[in-house]
Amino acid sequence: MLDAIVIGAGPAGISSALYLKRANLDVLVLYHGESQLQKAHKIDNYYGFADGISGKDLYEEGISQAKNLGIEVLDSEVTNIQIASETSYTVTTSSGEYQAHAVIIATGNKKLKPNVQNLAELETKGVSYCAVCDGFFYRKKDVCVIGDKLYAFQEAVHLKNIASSVTILTNGKDDAEIKELLKSQSNEQGLDKIIIETKPLKKIIGTDFVEGVEFTDGTSIEAKGVFVALGEAGGADFAKKLGLTLEGDSIKTDSKMATNAKGIYSCGNVNGGLLQVCKAVYEGGLAGLSAVEYIRSIK
Repeated sequence: MLDAIVIGAGPAGISSALYLKRANLDVLVLYHGESQLQKAHKIDNYYGFADGISGKDLYEEGISQAKNLGIEVLDSEVTNIQIASETSYTVTTSSGEYQAHAVIIATGNKKLKPNVQNLAELETKGVSYCAVCDGFFYRKKDVCVIGDKLYAFQEAVHLKNIASSVTILTNGKDDAEIKELLKSQSNEQGLDKIIIETKPLKKIIGTDFVEGVEFTDGTSIEAKGVFVALGEAGGADFAKKLGLTLEGDSIKTDSKMATNAKGIYSCGNVNGGLLQVCKAVYEGGLAGLSAVEYIRSIK
C-alpha cells in the first residue's frame, strides 16, 4: 500500500510528488503520452530562466528532479480509479493495479472530441463521455464507443456486461491495438459482444435521442448510445467515474486542492483557470502538502 499516487508528470504532478516525498511518504507518479508542456517551443515567463527554456526541457528536468529524490516515476497509462476502502483507492493502469491512501489528479484536461456531425447536439441525449456513469441506461441495447486505444477498449469491456452489443468505432484509424487487446484478454467472458468498425464516421443519427451512426460511405448502424473515449482518460473522465464535482470540464476543489471525495486532490490545468506553469507548480505543492496532512491523520 502506497501513501499516495500522483497521476501526471507535469509541473503540478511533480511538484506535489516532491512535497510528499520530502515528508517521508511513499509516492508513485504515473504518466503516459505527451504532455501539453512538451509542446511549448519556449517558455520565457517562468521564474529563474533568464534566457527561457523549452517546454520539453522543463518537463524532463522535472521528472529527473523527482527521480533524483528517489520518487518512482512510471510510464503507464491509467484507465481507472476506484474506491478500495474508506481510506484507500485502487488505480488501474496498463501495467497493473496500485493502491494508495491518497490520489492526486494532475493530468491536465484532455478535451478530445471527434469531428462528427450532431455530436454536440446529442450530448446528454445518448452521447456520453463515461461508461461507468451512464452505462446503466443502456441495458440490453446496442451501443458504440468512439476510440482506438486502451481507454476505448476498457470502456467497451465495461459496457459489454450491460449492453446487447458494443461496437468500437475507430473512425478510420488502425484497429491493431484494439485487436491485440481483445486477443490478450480472450479468456474474459462476453468479448464476443464487442465488434470493431474502422470506417470513417460522418454523423450521429438522431434528433431527440441517438438512433445510430452514419459513415462517410453512406452506410449506417443502429445504436442507442454513443460513448466517446478518444486518446487517454483525462482528469474530467476520472472525476465523473469517482463522482467528483465538476465545473464544466474542470475539477472543483477547495482552497487546499481537495475535491469532494476524501483523499482525492486535483491540481494544475485540470482545475481550469490560469493555464500557466506558475499556477500548476503552486497548486501541485499545495495539493502535496494537503495530502501529507490527510495521510498522517489516517495512519
